[in-house]
Amino acid sequence: MHPQVEDLIQYMKEKYNAFVEQPWAKYPENITFKDPDVMKWFALIMPVERNKVAPLWNRDVSESSDQVYIINVKAEQYFIGMISQNYGYMPGYHMNKQHWLTILVDGTVPTEQILDRIDDSYELITNTPTKRIYQAVKQIPKGKVATYSQVAEMAGNPKMSRAVGNALHKNPNPEQIPCHRVVNAKGELADAFVFGGKNVQEERLTAEGVIVTNGAVDLDLYGIKKEDC
Repeated sequence: MHPQVEDLIQYMKEKYNAFVEQPWAKYPENITFKDPDVMKWFALIMPVERNKVAPLWNRDVSESSDQVYIINVKAEQYFIGMISQNYGYMPGYHMNKQHWLTILVDGTVPTEQILDRIDDSYELITNTPTKRIYQAVKQIPKGKVATYSQVAEMAGNPKMSRAVGNALHKNPNPEQIPCHRVVNAKGELADAFVFGGKNVQEERLTAEGVIVTNGAVDLDLYGIKKEDC
């Protein structure tokens, strides 16, 4: 593995707490990187035969079959078309060429430039209402609750309470995104908490010191205030 590849992997783990997978048993060197909240790829590192990519830049490698690493990252279509004029960049290799950019990882492209593209990719897949909702829910302190409308406001759009409910229903990581701390406008718990069953939401809140009475929480006592965030 080229040292530049190792640097990129370390960067994504440390900066973005990336969820790292090797999802294909047949291709163990193919590594995907996901945002831990929305669980979407923002990068894929894989080895390919040099003679499969270098000719795209009019490089003569007819006698070479060695492997080289590439990284695929999300990018805007106009940017892909522009930067692919440069050696080391190309539209997505085995990916959607309108939305993915492939970069050669063998020292050809400076590491700082690749890191910029990784940052752009991460921003593209995480700058979404769902991501903002999950980030808002993470701000609810232990021992407190927030209503759907409060979470919507914290996520930047007070009108998307329904979207909050949908996002929490699909919560990919309930241990890190404490959706049990979200209640309705009356302080009522969900009829059937998705992550574990009917009584789990109450059990989790009780364990955090929140008193639940007849399926509801006193918002005056436990409702989140701006200074709590």
